[in-house]
Amino acid sequence: MTAEPVVVPHVVRVDLSGRSALVTGGGSGIGRACALRLAAAGAAVLVVDRNVEAAKAVAAEAGGRAEGIDLADRAAVDRLDVDVDIVVNNAGLQHVAPVQDFPPNRFEYIQRVMVEAPFLLIRRALPGMYARGWGRIVNISSVHGLRASPYKSAYVAAKHALEGLSKVVALEGAAHGVTSNCINPAYVRTALVESQIADQAASHGIGEDEVVEKIMLARAAIKRLIEPEEVAELVAYLCSPPAAFITGAAIALDGGWTAN
Repeated sequence: MTAEPVVVPHVVRVDLSGRSALVTGGGSGIGRACALRLAAAGAAVLVVDRNVEAAKAVAAEAGGRAEGIDLADRAAVDRLDVDVDIVVNNAGLQHVAPVQDFPPNRFEYIQRVMVEAPFLLIRRALPGMYARGWGRIVNISSVHGLRASPYKSAYVAAKHALEGLSKVVALEGAAHGVTSNCINPAYVRTALVESQIADQAASHGIGEDEVVEKIMLARAAIKRLIEPEEVAELVAYLCSPPAAFITGAAIALDGGWTAN
């Protein structure tokens, strides 16, 4: 049903020599792909992940640096070196439950990681970007930043908030050479998505083998999972000269989900 992973070549010729980038959730999945793609374009990459060993492994591949922190810890976020040219806000997590059963502390934690931390990182990165007259904020949102699904109140709320933050930064940063955009993937072949399958099966009362077909891919025209490298290639494009006029956008990478 989901077929073999698609091989995604580096098709966008992007030269980021002399630039620096920070990627959250960079130890795996989309974040890892973004860190490696930006490094391949010449950027010095800081890989941030709660799993410090995973962050170090990716940083070693990328020839960059690693920091292991929990983005819900504001003091730890404030200690990060954010004097960078590119910020990729990618870190995220999921919890699946009906609203009436959703743990408030889990809801709060998700907002801190997926809304507050991006705000804090952007806030501290902007002065340097403004001084240099160039910056790229790329927020890895989701199709759930454009649409809602049952049982995902915290995740959907966080992604919608990230969309709003991104647009405000786009308006404020335009005069300073800074763009801010959201990328909105549907289901990507990552550990986060794989971990949702069992939760979704339990919530909907169906078998795990039916989750991908009947829930994850039901609304998409292209019936496969997205590869992390496809998201990373779009991140690289948004850092390229041809994308300099793209800001405040929410770019759907959803196989036609939002065309319905």
